[in-house]
Amino acid sequence: MGLCVNVVKKLKGFSLDVKWKIEDELAVLFGFSGSGKSLTLQIIAGLVKPDNGLIGINETVFFDSSHKIDRVPQERSLGYVFQDLALFPHMTVRQNILFGSKGLGEDEKKRRYRELTEAFYVDGLVDKRPSEISGGQRQRVAFARALMRRPDVLLLDEPFSALDTPLRIEMRSFLGDLRRTFPVPIVLVTHDAVEAASLADRIIVYSDGAVIQSGSVTDVFCSPSDERVRRLLHGQENFLANLCEKDPSKPK
Repeated sequence: MGLCVNVVKKLKGFSLDVKWKIEDELAVLFGFSGSGKSLTLQIIAGLVKPDNGLIGINETVFFDSSHKIDRVPQERSLGYVFQDLALFPHMTVRQNILFGSKGLGEDEKKRRYRELTEAFYVDGLVDKRPSEISGGQRQRVAFARALMRRPDVLLLDEPFSALDTPLRIEMRSFLGDLRRTFPVPIVLVTHDAVEAASLADRIIVYSDGAVIQSGSVTDVFCSPSDERVRRLLHGQENFLANLCEKDPSKPK
């Protein structure tokens, strides 16, 4: 059960070679920009084809090079929230959310739409366009659209990076509530240590296209196994001291 990722993808000047698995939990792909985190999400979603490997969720195989299986994105049961949210500016909130309902029967579509608009507090905004609502409201619309088809996994590519600090904190809390209401494996890409620590069940640290450490928040942040992990946490001494309950002047 859970999401299994074991893929290799070679690009000009870059090579991704990663292997990891998560259960029904929130995993953070953590690392500097350009380390392959977003590329991994694109591969899981079927937007980029790996050279070889295996991707599966529960009993469903999305990609298996050895058996020539490669499901198109529309056949992969997942929700995807992009960094820029990718809401359609010419569509209303209602139309944006329902865009994620392709393949559902009419009764299921109506029931699911009502459930999500109420859960995400956007039921009073459904006739507005994205430009007419706030940043936090646009975030909730993007999440509602991603969850319309009851995906088996939710992919989040730095969805809060463009928000100011108070709204980021609000949206982290929102994501915690979402996990309790819609329990599916979630993969979140971020390079923000505080965000990672506040949300993750598991941290998967990327560097130059490879996984260099994986474990719980305290496993990784309080006992970094590699100098590259320590560099990622540079400047976070006070935060880490509080997290790990140790003197910041005495790095472990």
